[in-house]
Amino acid sequence: MSDSKPQITAYLKTFCGWSEGVRAIMRKYELPFEEKDIIKNPAFRWEMEQKSGQPLSPCVMVNGKMLADVSGEEVEAYLIENGLLEASDAPADAPIDSACTDEQHEAMARGEVPGAKIKFVE
Repeated sequence: MSDSKPQITAYLKTFCGWSEGVRAIMRKYELPFEEKDIIKNPAFRWEMEQKSGQPLSPCVMVNGKMLADVSGEEVEAYLIENGLLEASDAPADAPIDSACTDEQHEAMARGEVPGAKIKFVE
C-alpha cells in the first residue's frame, strides 16, 4: 500500500444523499479531495458529463480513473480493492449508500434547503 494519498476529484450535488455518502467516505478516511459542485457551477456538470460519458452523479475521479454514478460504498470498495486505502471498521458519519429521502426532495422542491432546486419533469 502506498503512503501517498490518491488524487481525488468528486463531482457532487450540493444536497444529495448519494453525494453526501461520497463526502462521508472522504471524511471517514481523512482523504483530501477536490469537490466540484455540479449544481452551483453548471460548467462542472458539463465537465463531469464529458469525462464520464454520462449525466448521472456522483462521479469520482481517482488517480485519473473515472468512477461514474457511484455511491460512497462503491468508492470505498474501489479504493480498498486497488490498494489505495486500508479498510476501516469505523462508521461513516452519514449513510454511504442511499438517495435523498422523499422528505428531503420535497423540502428542496419547496426551496427550504438553501441553494437547492429540483425541477420535476412530467
